Amino acid sequence: MTIEELKYPIGQANIPEKITQKNIEEWISILEKFPQELEFLTRDLSDNQLDTPYRKDGWSIRQVVHHCYDSHMNSYIRFKWTLTEDKPIIKAYYEEKWADLFDTKEAPISLSIDGLKALHAKWVYLLKGLKNEDLEHYFIHPESKAQVTLKENIGIYAWHCNHHFAHIEQLMIRENWK
Repeated sequence: MTIEELKYPIGQANIPEKITQKNIEEWISILEKFPQELEFLTRDLSDNQLDTPYRKDGWSIRQVVHHCYDSHMNSYIRFKWTLTEDKPIIKAYYEEKWADLFDTKEAPISLSIDGLKALHAKWVYLLKGLKNEDLEHYFIHPESKAQVTLKENIGIYAWHCNHHFAHIEQLMIRENWK
């Protein structure tokens, strides 16, 4: 596999220009199922396996799981800002530095999986209660100055779930752990 295939096993995020209600429902379904699917995928892995990077110079499975919680927690907060403020400029964070902290490298993944279960349950509850006009609200990214609508961000995070799930699953297949 090429480095690009290892980095992006399902390809880069490809959010359609015209987002349909069907897209949104499919993406919310991915968000709803992700914590349990991640738990099921990783449940039998040893500490040694959890500490295996999914690619050379990449994060370990443990770091990927903790990153998902950190990233999704940040996204949930961005949704709340966007729903309660006018075109907020979000706070970016250094995900690479977060992934390098000791809790991300050492903590049991059950902490983040349990966190994802609670976070995604609340996030999905919020998303299912939003109106179409709510989904048109957007935030501004401080570095790129991109305006990201909430409906686009649902798609980005559905992709993010599948992206990191594939990192772990593909490593498990390559190593014959699955």
